[in-house]
Amino acid sequence: MAKQTTSINSQPQPVRIVSGMRELFAAAGDAPQGAYDAIICDVWGVLHDGVAPYPGVSECLRQIRQQGIPVVLLSNAPRPASSVARHLAGFGYMDGPDGHYDRLVTSGDATRAAMAGGYYGASLLHIGPDRDLPLIEGLDVECGTAGNSQFVLCTGLYDDETETPDDYRDPLQKLLARSLPMLCANPDNVVMRGGKQIYCAGAVARLYAAMGGAVTFFGKPYPGVYRMCLDALQEITGRAVAPARVLAAGDGLHTDIAGGNAAGMPTLFLSGGIHAEELGGEFASPQALLVALRAACEKEKIKQPGAVIYRFVW
Repeated sequence: MAKQTTSINSQPQPVRIVSGMRELFAAAGDAPQGAYDAIICDVWGVLHDGVAPYPGVSECLRQIRQQGIPVVLLSNAPRPASSVARHLAGFGYMDGPDGHYDRLVTSGDATRAAMAGGYYGASLLHIGPDRDLPLIEGLDVECGTAGNSQFVLCTGLYDDETETPDDYRDPLQKLLARSLPMLCANPDNVVMRGGKQIYCAGAVARLYAAMGGAVTFFGKPYPGVYRMCLDALQEITGRAVAPARVLAAGDGLHTDIAGGNAAGMPTLFLSGGIHAEELGGEFASPQALLVALRAACEKEKIKQPGAVIYRFVW
């Protein structure tokens, strides 16, 4: 597929459409002003859809690392990095010198660190599936009830295949009556699972906030996880890496793009993820895609990404 760069005339900084990551990385030595020192890459919606890995991504990650560019994966998964790494291994993605990425950071890691400090208490009400319980393993906390807990930990819906946030309105009202603070371990509202859109913890947490509840979010687009990624990059490279030299890539406008923008990083948007339908799908013309993208960003008051690619391929 031929390289193409398209922009809308009224955009002071045109959004670049690329067909492959090679257009951003392969010529780095010849164009240092366009090079990146590292990449922070989303996981769900970029590497896999929750059911299967996307074709070409494995080779793409290897090619990026062969350019000498470290790869930090940043996931809003409400589980520790070790748990997510095992899940990724099931899709064929491995870390290490010969693998696909250098480090993995999750919103679960950030949430664990907050709970470990003891500030929120030792008894929690968990809202979410049992598969997320590794998040509290080894911590000095225990699961309680709505009547005796000191705070709420929301990692998702109990049954995200059938439930919606509205199913939680009455239970949340009872928590609100006790003024229980909530920790949200996954700020995503929705995610694609095998082509089906399902609700995430962020949707429940934002409902609680709209009802008047106090909510603390951990993960993208909030700054804490980007600081964790920059710290990881410093450990990997042995030097501080400037945010302006780190490409933040992902398929979520509200999370990956808004978060990368706020962190002062150039951003790459994967248009084939959760926003694919509203942006016209794989075969949308470049002009139609950019018009739809601008409208989506203006509606949500999000600065547009610097570049767009449909899938994470080399």
